[in-house]
Amino acid sequence: MFIARVTGNLTATQKVSEMNGQKLFIVEPMRVDEAGGQQLKGTGRTFIAVDAVGAGEGETVLIVQGSSARFTKDTKPLPIDCAIIGIVDNVRVGGADIFKSSSSGGG
Repeated sequence: MFIARVTGNLTATQKVSEMNGQKLFIVEPMRVDEAGGQQLKGTGRTFIAVDAVGAGEGETVLIVQGSSARFTKDTKPLPIDCAIIGIVDNVRVGGADIFKSSSSGGG
């Protein structure tokens, strides 16, 4: 599993029928900034991920890649290798919050 930020979306009008109705997002994996470890930093790589949880652009999400992307009921029949499986509320490293979602309810 990886932490990623949704940076955009993708529309494909021609695709295999199994992908009809699937929301596709561009995601950039994130890592803990090695200089101090006080924030998340983009890796510079991007992937296309199928949204399985109702994420939106700009959100920080949890993604899986490879065969794990097809382990949910909704993604099992899809020809994918990257899926959004969660929306991140908080990241805590070394006793400090380094990310907190603006939409998290504070607890």
